[in-house]
Amino acid sequence: MAERLVVVGGDAAGMSAASTAKRRAGDALDVVVLERTGWTSYSACGIPYWVAGDVSGPDALVVRTPPEHRKRGIDVRTGVTATAIDLGTGNVTTRAEDGTGDSVGYDQLLLATGAKPTRPDVPGADAPGVHGVQTLDDGCRLLDWLGASDARRVVVVGGGYIGLEMAEACVRRGLDTTLVDLAEEPMRTLDADLGRRLRVAMEGMGITVVMGAAVEGFDTDDGGRVRAVIAGGSTYAADLVVLGIGVRPRTALADSAGIALGDSHGVRVEPSMRVSGRDEVWAGGDCVEVWDRVAAAYTHVALGTHANKQGRVAGLNITGGDAVFAGVVGTAVTKVCELEIGRTGLTRSAAESAGRDSVSATIDSTTRAGYFPGAEPMTVRLTAERRGGRLLGAQIVGGPGAAKRIDVCATALWAELTVSDLVDLDLAYAPPFSPVWDPVQSAARALLSDVH
Repeated sequence: MAERLVVVGGDAAGMSAASTAKRRAGDALDVVVLERTGWTSYSACGIPYWVAGDVSGPDALVVRTPPEHRKRGIDVRTGVTATAIDLGTGNVTTRAEDGTGDSVGYDQLLLATGAKPTRPDVPGADAPGVHGVQTLDDGCRLLDWLGASDARRVVVVGGGYIGLEMAEACVRRGLDTTLVDLAEEPMRTLDADLGRRLRVAMEGMGITVVMGAAVEGFDTDDGGRVRAVIAGGSTYAADLVVLGIGVRPRTALADSAGIALGDSHGVRVEPSMRVSGRDEVWAGGDCVEVWDRVAAAYTHVALGTHANKQGRVAGLNITGGDAVFAGVVGTAVTKVCELEIGRTGLTRSAAESAGRDSVSATIDSTTRAGYFPGAEPMTVRLTAERRGGRLLGAQIVGGPGAAKRIDVCATALWAELTVSDLVDLDLAYAPPFSPVWDPVQSAARALLSDVH
C-alpha cells in the first residue's frame, strides 16, 4: 500500500513540495493537496500588475492549474478547507464549500497555509470595501468591487511593497489615490532619506502621500460599506480601501494542533523544513519562520521565491533526500513609476540595533556610462562591519537598470564577502550597461577607508 502525503495549501510551497515528492516517488506515494480556494500554483506577487492592467489575469498569473496537477498524479482537492489536525491519529479534518466534512489520513503532512493580510484593530476594518490582496480570489473581489461600485477614490493603507505597488496600480487606473502610513517615509526597510525619494516619485504620479498618520478607524455609510479612512486626526474619503500593511503567518491550524510557533507566530522549522519534534510533519512558505543569515535571528519573510525553494526542499526530504533551506539575507526589489528600489541585509540603524559596529557609505552614479544615451541616476548605500569590512547590507534607488544590481550585493552577503572582496569582483562592463566602475563597486571603494 502506498504511503500518503497530505499537503495543506496549494500555492507555491505546497505545490512545489507535492510535485517534487510525486516526481521522485511515483506510485509509491499518494499525494493529496487540500486547497481552500479554486486556484493552485499562482503568482500573488503579480496581483498589483493585474489590477494596473499590465497582465490580463487571473489566468495569466497561474503557472499550473488543478487539472494540470491532476494529470501528473496529484489528487488536488480545491474548495476544501482543513479545519483541524490530529497529530496522534494522523488525520486532517476538512470542510468542503458545500458544508460537508471529511477526514483525510496521512503518513506525511506538509503545512503550506500561507499568510493573511494584517488588518488594523480599529472600527470598520472588516467593512465591505476594505480589501487585502493576498490571493487571486482577493484580486477578483477587489476588481469586482471596482466594477460594481463605480469607485473613484481609493485609500491604500501601508507604505511597504504591496502598498506602493497597489497605489501605483490604482492611480494608473485613473483612480483618485491616497496612501496613508504610520512611518516617517515609505518603505521603512530603507533609510528614511531614500524612502523620501519614493514619496516624491509617488507624488509626481498624482498620488497623495500621507506619512506619520496612524489609522484610527474606517467610516461606513448607512449600508455598512466603507466611505472614509480616519488617520492622524484627518478623514480621507474612500470608495475602496486596500490594505498593504503586511501579512501574518496563517498558523491557527498549526497552533490548535499543538505545533510550536516562533516569535512572529510562524511555524518554526528545521533547515530540512521538518517541524521540530515531529518526524512526519513538515512546513514551508509564508506560514513559517526562516533564519536570517545576516541578522543571525529567525524572521518571517513572505516571498514566493523562498516558498518555492522551501517546498522543493521539503519534497526532496519527504522522499528520502538530504536537502536544506539555508536561510535568507533579506533581499527585495520593487518599483514606483520608473524609480527602482532594491535592498538586502541590514540598514545602518538595524546593524547598530543588533550590536554590530558598522559604517556606511553612499555614492551617486548612473545606470550606464554617463555619456551613453539613456543613462539614469542611481544611488547606492552599503553598510559593513567596521572591523574586517564584512558586508552587512545594501540599498539601491535609481532609474531603470538600477535595482537588479542588488543581486550582486545579496550574493556577497550570502558568501560573507568583505567590501574589499566586492571591489575586486570581476563584474561585466560595457558603456550601455554600466560605468567603468560599477556603482556597487564604487560604493565599496568609498567604504574601504572606514574599515580596518
